[in-house]
Amino acid sequence: MTFYQKLLQATEKERNALMSTPLIIEGVKGNISLEVYRAFLTQAYHHVKHTTPLLMSCGGRLPGHYEWLRTAIGEYIEEEMGHQEWVLNDIAECGGDKEAVRASQSPENSASLATEVMVAYAYDMISRINPVGFFGMVLVLEGTSTSVATQAGETLIKSLNLPKKAFSYLLSHGSLDISHVSFYESLVNQITDENDQACLIHSAKIFYQLYGDIFRTIEAEYMHK
Repeated sequence: MTFYQKLLQATEKERNALMSTPLIIEGVKGNISLEVYRAFLTQAYHHVKHTTPLLMSCGGRLPGHYEWLRTAIGEYIEEEMGHQEWVLNDIAECGGDKEAVRASQSPENSASLATEVMVAYAYDMISRINPVGFFGMVLVLEGTSTSVATQAGETLIKSLNLPKKAFSYLLSHGSLDISHVSFYESLVNQITDENDQACLIHSAKIFYQLYGDIFRTIEAEYMHK
């Protein structure tokens, strides 16, 4: 069994818990409101905007024997730069105020506590614990995208009667991240240090919980009124 396979096996329970959240289930079916979709995009913006800074920070913290991983991070950065603008453009296409979201001008346009905590944990993992652990977040976000993003986008286009350009973030990440997952698998299989492997498994478990909390917060505020 490769380390990637061990990672998936060790985090299966946490992944299933995330994928069973009502917002993801109903989103894939197209059974969410425009208000909920905009709330999802708002929180997506507030964590996606940190992707490139987090990757840069991770690359800078890696020790010398991970130079090969630092090089790979450079490729990730090229792919991820500017994706937060895709999210903002989707918000505008949905009738939202993207500049209000960018500026976090009101509670509904700001990062939720759950989003703040996930982002903070990512920075803390890199700076205080182990930069390799950041790849737990990569597993969670990209793995979730490939599973549901494209399907959710396609169904929501119909159910919300919105143009395709209102779903650039979802539609691009579903298909885009399939190749990313293969790239990710090849990378983590090169991580042989047992302590780093254990840290990556631990962090992935935590990120599944934290990412799920973002969805659960949206559910509590918008879907259970």
